[in-house]
Amino acid sequence: MRVTKKVKAEQLRRLSEVYKNDGTMLHFTSPFTLLVAVILSAQCTDKRVNVITNRIFPRLDTPAKMVSLTQSQLETEIHDCGLYKAKAKNLLGMCRMLLSDYHGEVPEDFDELVKLPGVGRKTANVVRSVAFGYPAIAVDTHVFRVANRLKLAAGTTPLEVEKGLQKAIPKKDWSAAHHWLIWHGRRVCHARKPDCETCFLQNVCPSCTVKVTPFEPSCAHSA
Repeated sequence: MRVTKKVKAEQLRRLSEVYKNDGTMLHFTSPFTLLVAVILSAQCTDKRVNVITNRIFPRLDTPAKMVSLTQSQLETEIHDCGLYKAKAKNLLGMCRMLLSDYHGEVPEDFDELVKLPGVGRKTANVVRSVAFGYPAIAVDTHVFRVANRLKLAAGTTPLEVEKGLQKAIPKKDWSAAHHWLIWHGRRVCHARKPDCETCFLQNVCPSCTVKVTPFEPSCAHSA
């Protein structure tokens, strides 16, 4: 099927209806605790990250508190997280930079955020969106997969998909749509075996494996 602007608009309408009340799963109380949680979430489930952050916060909920630990001590604190050695090193480097360059506060500016150890484009976008309220689309594995399958935004890299989504989605919905796509990837559009049988996007998804009557824009509100 050809994914036109009207088809994309219908995809987004349905996603927004189903996931409108679903935001981030990560527990946080400040920009810093969110930043730590997002760094820990790389190759680790949000559920596992919450177990770890519930254990280390509020005891280590500021850069000054966290940087008081040695790398070995921090590794022990987050040992049940994937890549914990690299993450401990990055977290301590991030804390030192926050204290030396930003008065212990997490910067809101994208270019400043990505200067921090362990902070890439995805992490910076999540923090800007969730902690500070800026419109941003963070492309994780779920967003990348779902956007490509829907052809809402096709791309071979996260940056290509991010730029495609920015064109396809009204700016006011960027942050919310990021969560819609994540939740759809978690609940329905799984990596290995998408649940096309129960998916509410069947007739607007070019990757759907179930035979359905194609969506017609004139039938938008009867679908």
